Amino acid sequence: MSTSFEKYQKRRLISSYFSVVLSITLVLFLLGVLGLLVINASKVEKHFKEQIALSIDLKENVKEVEIAQLQKSLKLADYTKSTRFISKEEAATIAQEENGEDFMDFIGYNPFQNSIDVFLNSEYVTLNQLEEIKTDLLKKSYVDEVRYDIDLVSLMNKNVKKISFWLIVISAIFAFIAMLLINSSIRLAVYSKRFIIKTMQMVGATKRFIRKPFIWRSIRLGIIGSIIAVIGLIAVSYHLDKNLPELQLLESPAIIGALCVSVMLLGILITWISTFFATQRFLNLKTEDLYY
Repeated sequence: MSTSFEKYQKRRLISSYFSVVLSITLVLFLLGVLGLLVINASKVEKHFKEQIALSIDLKENVKEVEIAQLQKSLKLADYTKSTRFISKEEAATIAQEENGEDFMDFIGYNPFQNSIDVFLNSEYVTLNQLEEIKTDLLKKSYVDEVRYDIDLVSLMNKNVKKISFWLIVISAIFAFIAMLLINSSIRLAVYSKRFIIKTMQMVGATKRFIRKPFIWRSIRLGIIGSIIAVIGLIAVSYHLDKNLPELQLLESPAIIGALCVSVMLLGILITWISTFFATQRFLNLKTEDLYY
């Protein structure tokens, strides 16, 4: 009979430890993913901003030497990330592929102009900077028009700030919820040992002596959960880097390493604090209150 009871208690204990490790793993993994998003928010912003093109339409009588000079000056400019020359014939071909019909047979001529698409460095993708660049380019006699999507630039700059702010807010809220969840799991694990705690206290053991094994056990569980969470975080980083290489997540191993270390330390810190207060609560309870 006693053997069966001991096995039952052992199963309950293992189940309790498993739930603590699972809670720590899931919570720290999600916190790590949020941290990864917050850290790389600037990279995401930079990537999308650098997809916006400034299109320079050239006049019909432009000479090849002038096109070459313009391309050279654009490549040397601080605001330029890359340039692409699109001839009027190439533009017509692209339009035909997009529309699925040969519109030039219908209108009788090629309506497009030679143009240069300029992809800017992200810090220059603001309305004020773009207007300055546009004004400067229009001074050239062979430039007919300079175009960019004003609405898209305005919307992007406005929403990027909002997204960054809410990411930080959500991360803070989630960190608080994480502490509550892990704290609840650890308190349940300590609750099952409340009679042992009170018995040790009654035979003269100090609070520090009683707390010590509980804290060390929780820290070990925290380390296990943190390691599993870190492995998951590294796997997610690798997957994102493989599918979104432009974000260059794995090109900054120091940042990924710092995030993983932070996740480990957070797991240890939360379990230590939670166990300390959970054991302290039962140490301060009267014997008759242990049954409620």
